[in-house]
Amino acid sequence: MNFAYSEEQEAFRELLRRFLEDRSPTREVFRLMDTPEGNDPAVWKTMACELGLQGLLIDEAHGGQGFGFLELGIVMEEMGRVLLCAPYFSTVCLGAGAIQNVADDEQQAALLPEIAGGRTIATLALLDPGASGDFDPAAISLEFAKDAEGYRLDGAKRLVTDGALADLILVAARAPGSRGSEGLTLFALRPGPGVRAEAVDPLDATRKLAHLEFDGARAELLGAEGGAAAGLARTLDQARIALAAESAGGAQRCLDSAVAYARERVQFHRPIGSFQAIKHKCAEVLLEVESAKSAAAWAGWVAAERADDPDEVRLAAAVAKSFCDEAYLRAAGENLHIHGGIGFTWEADPHLYYKRARTNATLLGSPTALHRSIAELKGF
Repeated sequence: MNFAYSEEQEAFRELLRRFLEDRSPTREVFRLMDTPEGNDPAVWKTMACELGLQGLLIDEAHGGQGFGFLELGIVMEEMGRVLLCAPYFSTVCLGAGAIQNVADDEQQAALLPEIAGGRTIATLALLDPGASGDFDPAAISLEFAKDAEGYRLDGAKRLVTDGALADLILVAARAPGSRGSEGLTLFALRPGPGVRAEAVDPLDATRKLAHLEFDGARAELLGAEGGAAAGLARTLDQARIALAAESAGGAQRCLDSAVAYARERVQFHRPIGSFQAIKHKCAEVLLEVESAKSAAAWAGWVAAERADDPDEVRLAAAVAKSFCDEAYLRAAGENLHIHGGIGFTWEADPHLYYKRARTNATLLGSPTALHRSIAELKGF
């Protein structure tokens, strides 16, 4: 097996990096994170219409590009480098991913072209109030009701990524009285009567969160009633692999920032990068960052080439995300320390990467939860 990227993939990375550095400089990140929308609609449209990013994993028959998880890994890594303020992860990795893994062909044909064209922002609502942060579909407690008019949802979901921005909300619920993986069902609904979104003030303001409340909200069944368990698990594993790539990109940016500052910051008539303690910090972070990038690339390869083996994909997702989470936290923390006092000021950006590292380490399961998953899969 060869994990090296092809010339076409490297050219795609170079093109994407130029675009993101131009459209998402640090000053733009600071501006957008203070807006309710948290993104620039013009950039979102360009991403879809000129670069085809929203349709990267969507079949060409549904208006997408038909690429795979290696290309998605490149996109997420480059977006992680610049902290792009856009609902890309929620729309592509969660929303479109859930539709592709659960919905039938007719529903995919109706929903996916709108996402690929950048006309729909989507998200997946999974966590129930009071649930742990492990993002285990088997722990879902929200029950759906069925009457003469169709399906109805009454309850709430919390910490929904881009939940207040989404045009299409995919909600995981279960059949009344069911337990575990039995009865899990996916529904699609639009903002409107019976749906209330309350924006949450997050630690990482570059990624918007919201609590959702449903009061008799009418919902459309996706796929088969009670048949969403495997598709939801697959979606979450694929999204964890995407987050691993994003964390690897963020960790690389933190290392680059720390090294650049260590070269220009002078103390005692010498750049601080010449001091042994700083050299050791950077060398240790370099080792973790390169290992994280390799883990993310391997997991992307598994998602692309071993998609028919859910246990292998789940193992790759747990290994890659837990390792990349920890590497990102280490790189972001050392970047703050090397910058010293200026790194903790609002005007500098090291704190933005540290906050993203902290939130990535909880989104879709903490490293501790993922370590438990690895142990279970290996029979420990």
